[in-house]
Amino acid sequence: MQIEKIKGHQTDQLFKAVLELKDLDECYKFFDDLCTMSEIQSLAQRFEVAHLLRLKKTYETIKNETGASTATISRVRRCFDYGNDTYDEMLGRLYPDEQPFDASRK
Repeated sequence: MQIEKIKGHQTDQLFKAVLELKDLDECYKFFDDLCTMSEIQSLAQRFEVAHLLRLKKTYETIKNETGASTATISRVRRCFDYGNDTYDEMLGRLYPDEQPFDASRK
């Protein structure tokens, strides 16, 4: 969606550093130095919103479970629906046995 707007040396450097992280503990330490607690929580919340959207949860359920605003849920929904498909790809890697809810299987 906005990749061309963020591409550049600084962003490349950041993403390359993320790719060099070796484990969860190292990741926690890196992001603790890099971001505020609020920024980390916002990123984590968005990813959980994407997870719940993938499972076809309602906005109301997502709002109640995550505390995310409807504006945040809508933004994640737009990226989930019209973005680069990476929410679904990453969630599929994290939860390979999880089947996104399909209402047609009722």
